[in-house]
Amino acid sequence: MTPPPLRIWTLTTGEAGMRTQAFGLAEAVAAQTQAEIEEKTVRPRRPWRWLPGHWAPRRLALLLENPEDFAPPLPGLVIACGRRSIPAALALRKAGVFTVYVQKPDCPPDRFDLVAAPRHDGLSGPNVLQTRGSIHRVTTAKLADAAAEWRPRFARFPRPWVAVLVGGKSRAYDFGADDARALAAKLRALADAGHSLLVTTSRRTGAENTAILRTALPDAWIWSGEADGPNPYFGLLALADHVVATCDSANMLTEACFTGKPVHVAELPGGTVRFRRFLEGLYADGCARRFTGPPLAAWTYAPPDDRAAVAAAILARLP
Repeated sequence: MTPPPLRIWTLTTGEAGMRTQAFGLAEAVAAQTQAEIEEKTVRPRRPWRWLPGHWAPRRLALLLENPEDFAPPLPGLVIACGRRSIPAALALRKAGVFTVYVQKPDCPPDRFDLVAAPRHDGLSGPNVLQTRGSIHRVTTAKLADAAAEWRPRFARFPRPWVAVLVGGKSRAYDFGADDARALAAKLRALADAGHSLLVTTSRRTGAENTAILRTALPDAWIWSGEADGPNPYFGLLALADHVVATCDSANMLTEACFTGKPVHVAELPGGTVRFRRFLEGLYADGCARRFTGPPLAAWTYAPPDDRAAVAAAILARLP
């Protein structure tokens, strides 16, 4: 008799980056066994949205504004990401669900069955697996599909194609108008050297900085939101000869390095010790180099991808 598929819940508070990491790991598990994935959004009650997760009670009705979304039957596996998802994850673990946390938790890691944390967080323990970057959802199959979709749209641009992934101001980094102008000047030098620039911005880039880029790069193809059509992100990763990416997003840089393309990091003012360790790890692994403008060096490397190993470790430990 065929066993039923493994039921997986991903727990986040709805932020895109957290959802990507939790769901990306769930997909990696599903690639190795039959599984059904369901996203769950956690809405913590006060004061548990602010206090450390391991202080919270272990009853979902006391923790959440939406406990009805977590009614039985419970899954066989929970994958949580984000500090505010921790109380619910620990409550489900107490109820007997195998529980995995992605990122560094704000509580002792042994409160979970398994923790997958980036190596730049410096977390260790018998149930901790270190990853070289963020867990993500980019796969070779998705890139192949995106390449087929976007190649005709970019065909009018001469090679080489440079995907430019622009983030913005974050808790760790600044990205003001002067920073946008400095980046635009280096990108303009690439265009003048014969590179075609295929640019995507994010919500954090901001309207002023996006306008600066559009003015400085009149011949570039620039996507800055739904008004410009479908999101080209996967297509850019799939088709670019080089990637230039700002340094403010570990997710974005990890996804860029998954492609095996030369990744040139545009460093921004600011930063933290943690982010510096992340960048230095990418540089040491040969995945990325600092962006200084033309000429763009080309090199090869083994793309980092720890999802399959983490998924295998989960399945090996499931009861």
